[in-house]
Formats: sequence, structure tokens, C-alpha cells
Amino acid sequence: MKEELERLVAAEKIGRQHIDALLVLAKGGYCFHRSWGFGRITTVDTVLGRLIIDFKGKAGHPMELAFAAESLKPIPNEHILARKASDLPALRQLAALHHLDLIKIVLLSFGGRATQDQIMGVLVPDVIADDWKKWWEAAKREMKKDGHFQVPLKKAEPIIYQAVEVSLQDRLLQEFRSAKGLKARLTVAGEILKNIADIKDKVAAANEVIPALNVEIASHQRTQTSLSLEAIFVRDDIRAAAGVPVQEGEITTHKILGNHSRPGPLFEAMPAAKHKRALQHFKESNPDTWVAAVLGFMNTVSAKLCGECADTLIESGKLEALKDALARLISQHQASSELLLWLAKERSDSFADILGPEVFRAMLTVMERDAFNEKKSNRLRDFIMADPTLLIELIGSADIEIIRDLTRALQLSTSFDDMDKRSLFGRIVKSFPGVQSMISGDQNKQEANLIVSWPSLERRKNEYEELVKKKVPANSKEIAIARSYGDLRENHEYKAAKEMQKFLMRRKTELEAQLLRARGTDFSNLKTDVIGVGCKVKVTDLNAKHAETYSILGAWDYDPDHNVISYLTPMAQSLLNHKVGDVVEFELDSVKKHYRIDAIEAAEVPAALADAPPVTRDA
Repeated sequence: MKEELERLVAAEKIGRQHIDALLVLAKGGYCFHRSWGFGRITTVDTVLGRLIIDFKGKAGHPMELAFAAESLKPIPNEHILARKASDLPALRQLAALHHLDLIKIVLLSFGGRATQDQIMGVLVPDVIADDWKKWWEAAKREMKKDGHFQVPLKKAEPIIYQAVEVSLQDRLLQEFRSAKGLKARLTVAGEILKNIADIKDKVAAANEVIPALNVEIASHQRTQTSLSLEAIFVRDDIRAAAGVPVQEGEITTHKILGNHSRPGPLFEAMPAAKHKRALQHFKESNPDTWVAAVLGFMNTVSAKLCGECADTLIESGKLEALKDALARLISQHQASSELLLWLAKERSDSFADILGPEVFRAMLTVMERDAFNEKKSNRLRDFIMADPTLLIELIGSADIEIIRDLTRALQLSTSFDDMDKRSLFGRIVKSFPGVQSMISGDQNKQEANLIVSWPSLERRKNEYEELVKKKVPANSKEIAIARSYGDLRENHEYKAAKEMQKFLMRRKTELEAQLLRARGTDFSNLKTDVIGVGCKVKVTDLNAKHAETYSILGAWDYDPDHNVISYLTPMAQSLLNHKVGDVVEFELDSVKKHYRIDAIEAAEVPAALADAPPVTRDA
């Protein structure tokens, strides 16, 4: 072969500098081109002065010898690419039975080091066609135990193969010594803890790591408190796994967490996996104040941490305290978007008496508040859109008027764009067809104000106050007690309490709507030339031939013993705006009545006017 190449040099077909490269290519039989990738050399034609190469998607490609020598990189037979081309079944068997042998071939093919992505790139899908993630996790565990492989903590860093074996203990301790700062040391200490079962001398390793961590904890306890707390957890776990005693003067979780002024931000700065443990230590460090503290910061932290706080409270028998705090925040529209997001995701029976239309009202309020404060996160809004059942579950038990009111609020909300609103309206209409006309705009007229007497207005305000402050909270407690009896499907007490909840919430919404429309008056300065609200009217029933007297007062005024009627009754509506001498006709109980108006004067409002609900058309 070399003699033939020498002749080509003499004939000036190739340069002498090309000979060695061509000999290596011909001997190995495999090559790599920067554009066409891996190739297999099938023919070396010294007569025509060319190589014939099979590239992927480019079989039988001819290439002049000089150009081949300059542009092709030879691939040795033991290279992973060559092995894939020559004996793929053997590699697949290695993948199934000997993970480390396969990884070694790959690493040596890349000069002894390669990243996870590089390894995956050459093995998937040709060698490993099934679950790469599962295979890789198993291989990585084996590499960490084998002294020939250095597995970095970061995915982007290369895995290194070393011919001289280094024990797992020596490698991890060396990484711990060279780590700069508590955060870096904490990462390595976490790896030591994970692999503590495979470390030969656990006591020696622990006796080196624990004192170093103690120094770092002491120096960071005020500047990086959350990191120090994590370090204490790892330190204590390593001590427990190695069975070494506590060192004198060690900083404990109690010293950091006892009476801590801002536990919420402290826990928020920690990894989510540490939240539950941190909360438990906080509880143990503050036995008298931890409940109030947790309830206090729940409204300022992430939904994930809210969930851990709630679990800790419930496990400690503080469910009622948690529910009271949630109900108060929701009713006052002070709940944060993250707290409501957690509650929306949770939606368990434990909070059945809280989850209702008021939660959705609070969601609309907080989303608008967040937008006003230029808060970037839209996690609550995104969850409402992504969960097709949330909205209906929240408003499902509400009266139709409450649902109409919520629909109006949604129409006016700036938190959703038109496409999102249409989607939410579609969910509502699917479950409550009665609001279709309102959404489509067929019923858009403004509801009129209600004229009411001052005494009736005062009594209705008192009714609302008693409902909100006494009856609704009492009902919530009844629901909680009934739920504790067990299976909700056969729990009659629970069903009865839930029905009462629907009634109370319906009445609450009715009162809110009425009080919003109410306009109090004492009916003074009344003109009596025609019948108006506040008039006393003397009429003659022309059918029965006898005189009657009626006082037409406010929407909520009704006293049959004193002939007081609401101006919204059919009779009053027929009499309004008529003058003395007019004859009016109206229908009462399917009987036509004819009344002649004999006199009009100002009425007096009875001091103890009964506040019974009037028979009206639209009050």
C-alpha cells in the first residue's frame, strides 16, 4: 500500500505529507467528516486515486486521496462509532449486562471525558432504545461506586475515566476539601450522605466533614441563615448515619429557629424538599407561638410552602385554626394569589365549607391587585384556565343570582383577555344555562333602586350583620363537625349542614344585592296631588261597595293589620300616579278589581312596622 502511494507521489497525484494519513485511514477503515459525519471506507482505489466511503445517507461517495487525507479524521476500530458500525449487537448486550464497560468505551472514544449529553448522543437510540433515563440512573450509581470514574455534581460537566482507581471516599472527601464556600461544600456533603453506605470508613469521613460544616454554619448563621439551616440538617444526618457523637458547642436548629422574627422568608429561601423538616423544627423550637407564626406567614409565601404549612398544622390538630384564618382572609379579600393557588389545587373535603363562590371572588380581587402592583407571575390565572373543573366546583352550590353576580364580575375583570373569558363563560353556561342570555347581552338593563323606609332599612342591615357574623360561622362549624363523622356519601348531618350553607349564602347574596339598591327615606315633603310612595289612600271597592284605606310605603314595608303595603305590590303599582276621582282596574288573585280613589294624604310610618317579606314582582 505504501509503495503504491509512493508512486502516486512521484506522479504528483498526492503530496508526500498525505501518505501517513492515508495509511491510517486505510488501516482503520473508519473516518469522520465535519459535514457528513461518520463514514466507513469501503474501497481504497490507488489506480483512480480515490477512496469510496459510505456516509449516513450518502453511500458509495468517492473522494480524491489528497482531499481525503486533509479533510477526514481517522476513527480507530475500538471507537464507539466504529463499534456501532461493526458489531452493534455486542454493544447492546454490554448495555444490558455491563453498564460500566460500555461507558468506558464511550469515554475513551472522546479522549477519556464526555458529558452526559455526549454519551446519550452516541448511545440513543442505536444502542439503548428503551428507557434511557432509567438506564442512565443505574449506570451513574455504578460509576459513583467505581474508583475509575469521576462523576461531577453538575450535568453539564464531563464524566472522566481514570486508569488509576480512586476510592469513593477519597474522591468525595477531596471534592469536599476543594469546594469553595458553604453552598459548594453543602452540595458535596449531600453527595457524601447519599453514598454513605458505600463509604468504607464512615466515621473517618464524618469526623472530617462535620467539624468543617460546623465552622461554616457558625460563620453563615446570620448572613445566610437558610443555608446554615440546610447545613445543620445534612450535618446531623451524616452524624446519625456514621454513628458519631455530637461535638461540644455545635449550633442547633433551636438556636436559629427559636423566636425567629421572619420565618416565612427563611423557609422560602430553602429548597422545597427541606420545607417540611424545617417547619417541624420550627414547631419544636417555638411550642407556644408556632401556630400563630405559621398562620401569619402563610399568606406571604409560595403555594408549595403553603401546602407544607397546612399539612403541619393539620397533623398537629390545628385544622380549625387554619380554616378560621383562611375564611377570614377570603372574606376580607386579603388572601394572596399563592395561598389561593394552593387552596385551589388542594380542594379536599377538609376545606369543603370554605370552598365556594367567595373563593372565586377573592381570586378575581387578588389577580387585579397583583396586576396593579405589576406582579409578573400569573400562576393563579393560568391554573384557573388549565383546570376545567375548578370554576364550576367553586360556584356549583351557589344560587343562580350569585352565579349571575359572579358572571358580571368576570365580565368586568381585567385579569383575563377576551379569549380566556369566552372559555370561562362556556364552562359556566354548560353547567348553568340560565346565564346564557346575560353573557350574550340580551339582559343588560340596570336594576332600579329600591325606596325603603329607614326602620326597614335598619332591620335589614341588622339581619345581614347577624347572618355574616353569627349564622354563617356557626354553619361552618356544623359542617366541620358533621364531616368528622365519616363517609360523606351517607352523612346526613353533613348534607343537611351543606343545604343550610346554600340557604345562608343565597340569603346573604340577596341581602347584599338589596342593600346595594336600597335608598332610605322618611317620605317627607310628599306631594299629594297624585298617589306616590309614602301616601295614605282612601278608595272605594266598586265591586263590593265599601271603603278601604291603604298606606303605600317602602319596598320592605308590609303590615296587613294596619293596611300597609309595599309600593311594589300589584295593587300599589296600579294606584301609583293616579289622582282623586280616578278609577283603576287591576287583577288580584285572578279576580278583577275596580277601585275609585276618594282621597290622598301623607302616610305615617308605624313605629314597630313588621319587616315581613312583601309580595312583590321584583324586590
